[in-house]
Amino acid sequence: MHYVIMGCGRVGSMLARGLEKRGHSVAVIDSNVQAFRRLGSEFQGTTVKGVGFDREVLEAAGIRQADGFAAVSSGDNSNILAARVVREGYGVDNVVARIYDQGRAAVYERLGIPTVATVRWTVGQVLRRLLPEGSEPVWRDPSGEVRLIQVFVHAGWVGRRIRDLSAAARAPIPFMSRMGRGLVPDGETVYQDGDIVFVGCETERTSDIEALFGSAPAKN
Repeated sequence: MHYVIMGCGRVGSMLARGLEKRGHSVAVIDSNVQAFRRLGSEFQGTTVKGVGFDREVLEAAGIRQADGFAAVSSGDNSNILAARVVREGYGVDNVVARIYDQGRAAVYERLGIPTVATVRWTVGQVLRRLLPEGSEPVWRDPSGEVRLIQVFVHAGWVGRRIRDLSAAARAPIPFMSRMGRGLVPDGETVYQDGDIVFVGCETERTSDIEALFGSAPAKN
């Protein structure tokens, strides 16, 4: 899969290296070419000078083939503008924006743009929201046999009931996040664009569940 990252600071460079280590192709955008030094000599991805809301820059980074986009520069306005251009202009549903202002973050969550705060686990949070598989669990029991995972859900599931998602995964969906607010769904709750879904499952089934929701549902 191909991912585009805007911002090559500490978070952006760690995110790029983490995605590449997982076998994905990565393009990094930054207005300062010196920032690309943070990627290290082993980085094999693409680097593009510019801003992530410039369409020429985005296309040079391969946005038309992108499976996900992360805006993690140092500016809230730039991150949100880039996220909206990518989502609305290029139809990339899997978009995450880093936001410093928590008040703004809540507003953009309500617009369906997932955000992450600037805390020490920012990189892990972005990875969990970007990757359709291979993400770290939100919680795991001490034995390591059971975990709670935050799952990327393909846009093809929009409009399906949570009980249908749960049945397809053969696992419970105890809670969700919608427009920045927590939600305990019942069987009739309908999955909406931008919802964040959490699934409880046996550790050995994690990859199967993430792969299931990483693709559109099979047609009946």
